[in-house]
Amino acid sequence: MSFGQGGPFDGPGGSFSSTPDWDALAEESEAQSRRKRWMWIGGGALATVAVAGIVAAAVMAGGDSPGGNPTAAPTSSGQATAPDDKPSFPDVSVPPPPNPQDYISDPKKDTAPLTPATLFPQKTMVIGEHSYPRTSTASTKDCTAAAQGALVSSLSHNGCKQLLRATYAKGGVAVTIGIAVFDSPAKATKVMNEARTNLMPLPGGGVPSDFCQGHKCRMATNATGRYAYFTIAGYLNGKDVVTSETKARQIARDGGSYAFTQITQRGKDQAAKAAERQLKEAQKKAGRSS
Repeated sequence: MSFGQGGPFDGPGGSFSSTPDWDALAEESEAQSRRKRWMWIGGGALATVAVAGIVAAAVMAGGDSPGGNPTAAPTSSGQATAPDDKPSFPDVSVPPPPNPQDYISDPKKDTAPLTPATLFPQKTMVIGEHSYPRTSTASTKDCTAAAQGALVSSLSHNGCKQLLRATYAKGGVAVTIGIAVFDSPAKATKVMNEARTNLMPLPGGGVPSDFCQGHKCRMATNATGRYAYFTIAGYLNGKDVVTSETKARQIARDGGSYAFTQITQRGKDQAAKAAERQLKEAQKKAGRSS
């Protein structure tokens, strides 16, 4: 082995030179620079993806479009619901409808015109399958003038205000209906309970003047509200009404049903007008409060 000045030394791990390898160092430095640039680029890309994810989550949670304009939240069907822009109106509080019975029981409410034309307006009395032409009508505030026998004192003592009558005839029989008006239902009921049914028959229009005078006729009385009503029915030829006959009994029953219908219809008509007034007043109040 020889030693020379500046000669190499071979050892177990390879070779060593006292002069640096500048080319190798330059290549290694360049490689490190490239690695750093790629790390910066990769990190920036990850940051961009993360920001985009946050923005997307915010859009989905907040329901806002990327431009910042609010949008309607989707419904279960995938369609956006429009804002509720329908105008709101105040509720109209309407009282319960009036009771027709109140209008035929209270004189302060029962103010509609009361004449034969309003109480017996139809020219024909129709009850079910039966019909009877009207022959005459009458009205008096002297109730005793349209009564006879025990009914005179009953009407007078209970303060009868008016008595209206109408007669209907057909097939040889006729019926006179009388409707008496009082201040209260109690007085009308009292007259009914006294059962003094002697109404004065009303002739005319083919009904003879002696109708139900001097011979037996069928009589009845009833009441509703502040009205008591009476019927007297019989044969036009003066024949007595007996228990077994049917024609006079039928027209008497129909006359009573018709009187009740006319009185109750009077209550219904007045109650309907009152309900209409109440509705208009409620609508006016609602209009002022809106």
